[in-house]
Amino acid sequence: MEQYCIMIIGYARTSTLDQKAGLEAQLRDLANAGCEKTFSEQVSSVDKDARKALDAAIEFTREGDVLVVTKLDRLARSVSHLIKITDALAAKGVTLRILDMQIDTGTANGRLMLTLIGGIAQFEREIMLERQREGIAKAKADGKYKGRKPTAMAEADKVLHLVKVEGVSPTEAAKRLGIGRSSVYRILGQNSTAQD
Repeated sequence: MEQYCIMIIGYARTSTLDQKAGLEAQLRDLANAGCEKTFSEQVSSVDKDARKALDAAIEFTREGDVLVVTKLDRLARSVSHLIKITDALAAKGVTLRILDMQIDTGTANGRLMLTLIGGIAQFEREIMLERQREGIAKAKADGKYKGRKPTAMAEADKVLHLVKVEGVSPTEAAKRLGIGRSSVYRILGQNSTAQD
């Protein structure tokens, strides 16, 4: 019969690439918690398709293992997402440990606390978003809201220079400027229409 050692596996996430210190702090805390293997990524919590390291961490776990995160908001984007994750872990016989709250789903108290805290966190987020929407509506009514500046369109001159003057491909221009390829084609399309 094959002998298997229980592993402590860490997962760290920050929302943006400029949060390097935050990611390093999480990795340090996970190492101090005894994590033998850690998965990390820098993606937005709302980007549902981009949480590949989290999926890989869950896939990697085996019965008896422990998945460790430093904070609840590093793991799940909503209560329903949290429940989905904890159900997937429970189905594999894996427990979840959240360091800053000292929660361990290996205990009945830990499971209860996680459910309660997740519900409260979701409620707070919904209240915050509601206030944000109200603030935007008020600013629009007062004529003070301009919205977010379109990032790709701010790069239009650079796109045109790279493609039309330097002969760079639209794909390469998008890569160099850190914008979407579709945005480059939109800029080129608008420019050719303006010249016609």
